[in-house]
Amino acid sequence: MAKYNKKRARELQHDKFRDTAGVLFDRLGNKLEGKGRTILYGLVGLVVLALLVALWVRWSNRKADEAQRAMGRAIAIASTPLAGDPGAADPSAPKFSSEQERAQKSIEEFEKVAAKYGDPYRTEARYFIGTNRLAIDRTKAMAELAEVSKSSIVEAATLAKFALAQAMEADGKFDEAVKLYSELAAQNATVVTVDTANLRLAGVYEKQGKKQEAADLLFNIVDGARKAKDTDGTPLPLSAAARDATEKLQKVDPDRYAKLTPEAPGGNLPF
Repeated sequence: MAKYNKKRARELQHDKFRDTAGVLFDRLGNKLEGKGRTILYGLVGLVVLALLVALWVRWSNRKADEAQRAMGRAIAIASTPLAGDPGAADPSAPKFSSEQERAQKSIEEFEKVAAKYGDPYRTEARYFIGTNRLAIDRTKAMAELAEVSKSSIVEAATLAKFALAQAMEADGKFDEAVKLYSELAAQNATVVTVDTANLRLAGVYEKQGKKQEAADLLFNIVDGARKAKDTDGTPLPLSAAARDATEKLQKVDPDRYAKLTPEAPGGNLPF
C-alpha cells in the first residue's frame, strides 16, 4: 500500500506538471494565435538585415582598400625625385622638371581622393593638398592648412598645424609660429611629440633673440630624455629630437649644457 501511494503520488505530481505545462503552452499559443505571419516576417527581416550588414562591411572594406591605393599613388607622385635628383633615373617614375610641376600633379591626385572618399582619407588628402600647394600659392595653402588643423581627424589636424607653424616660421611670422608650436607642445600628440614641438619652438626663440627661453627649452628636452627610463628602470635611448636639442644647447648656451644630467651609457643610441 505504501508503494502504491508513493507511485500514485509520483503520477499525480507528473500529471500536475503536465497540466501546468499544458496551461503555459495554451497561454503562449493564445498569445501567438494569428501572429505566425508577423513572426515569419520578423525572422525574414532579421535575415535581410544580417545580409545588408555583411554587404555593407564588404563594400566598406573594398572602398577602404581602394582609397588607400589612391592615396598611395598620390603620395608616390609627391615623393618623386625631380629631374637631376638622385633616384630620378628610374624609367618608370614620372618626370618633373620643377617642384611646382610636381606639386601641381600631386594636388590633382589628392583632389581626386578628397572628392571620392570619406574621412579619414578626405581630410588626409586635404592636408597633402595644403602642403604641396605651399610651393605654388602659399597664401591659399596656409588657409587650407589652417582649416584642416581644426578637423576632428586628429592625426591629420596635428600634422596640418605643424606644417602651418613651419610655414609661418619660414615666412618670418615668428609670433604666429610660437603660438602654434606651443599649442602642439601642450597637445603632445604621437605624430608630433612634445620634444619635437619644443625643439622647433626653441629655434624660433633663437631667431627672435630670446636666448634664455631657447636654452631653457633645449635643456629641459635633453635633461628629461637623459633621465627617462622604461618600466624596468633601464635608461631609454635618446630620441632624434633630444639628440638635436643636445647639439643646439651646446652651441646656444655651453654653460647650461655643462649642467646637464650625465648621459647614461648607451643612452645616445636609437632603437
